[in-house]
Amino acid sequence: MSNEKLEDILKKGMYGTPQLRPEERKLFLSSFAERVYLALTKSQVRHRGIYPEAETMMTQQKNAKLLINGGLSYHEYSNYIQTANKHHIPFTIVNDGRESPLGIVLAADSPVNREDSMFVKDDLYHDDMS
Repeated sequence: MSNEKLEDILKKGMYGTPQLRPEERKLFLSSFAERVYLALTKSQVRHRGIYPEAETMMTQQKNAKLLINGGLSYHEYSNYIQTANKHHIPFTIVNDGRESPLGIVLAADSPVNREDSMFVKDDLYHDDMS
């Protein structure tokens, strides 16, 4: 075994497998920006009801998965889980200990073609992201 290969094995054992774009994955609840259909801030998720853009996207994108910030309480995101279940969209509650201003991310397993912004902009949007 070459010294280079041995060094790689030792580094992976000591530090774990290196991650691609860790800051981006932190922001998008373990996903990459190019895979995101829709992202809502924590304040937007706390807003009563469900954003129509989120339900529309769940209806249109059958290959999507819903990523939920584990720092939110169940009653804040329960409407999104119910809607995801209605449209057969799997969901994951992300509790990786890293803080993100996003509350909900609807993403795919591969890059998506998106012509408009992934963010829903409203008065609440500026509270978390500014």
